[in-house]
Amino acid sequence: MRALIVAACTSLLAGVAQADGASVHAAGSLKSVFTQLGKMYVEQGGAAPRFEFGPSGVLREKIAAGAKADVFASANMTHPQTFVDAGKAAKVERFARNELCLLVRPGLTVTPESALDAMLARDLKLGVSTPKADPAGDYAVQMFQRADALRPGIGRALAARGRQLTGAADSAKPPAGRNVYAWVVDDGQADLFVTYCTNTRLARREVPALQEVALPPDLAVGADYGLVVLSAPGSEGERFARFLQSDPARKVLAADGFSLP
Repeated sequence: MRALIVAACTSLLAGVAQADGASVHAAGSLKSVFTQLGKMYVEQGGAAPRFEFGPSGVLREKIAAGAKADVFASANMTHPQTFVDAGKAAKVERFARNELCLLVRPGLTVTPESALDAMLARDLKLGVSTPKADPAGDYAVQMFQRADALRPGIGRALAARGRQLTGAADSAKPPAGRNVYAWVVDDGQADLFVTYCTNTRLARREVPALQEVALPPDLAVGADYGLVVLSAPGSEGERFARFLQSDPARKVLAADGFSLP
């Protein structure tokens, strides 16, 4: 009987601890680094955050529809700003930056100088994320517009060629345990995929033969990551958001390949 009581109390306490942790909705590109930061936060005495990762646009829609979220970390500044405009958050904090790169299949020779020609090559499949649902797709569109300034007319061609393979609520899901970008390119769905440089590095950890190719300066597009607190002042959400902007957290972000504002 005593063992049953102890087990029940332990279960109850675990449930309380989980309930106390902030509900954090965060861009999918933050999954690896936020998982690390969540563990660090707990080691420093904080309550374990409850994460939901996904395309920032999809998460914004879920929160707007009533999903519980104490913190929203987006891969752009626009989505979190909507909650400020609606009076549900005080301000958006820019807490990290990223860049676009190309993830390239093994055996294909692509350099920054030849990246544009490779994306235009008819015998190669170009993959992108879904605009509006995922900021990475919006940044790809910006990059195509920059290409159009270099060679008028090709921006539309690039947008038409880009296969929207990830980032939407109904995008195909990779097998369990697989990195979505490694899977998309390794599976042959794309020969080149436009995504964040941090994503290309994570994909290459899984499939080292994949290649990361930087975009040339004329095509380079940066991504600002915005953070809003949607819970009350003094809440666990606010505490976790402050932790994300602390020096120890910034060091982890930098080590994971993010640049800092």
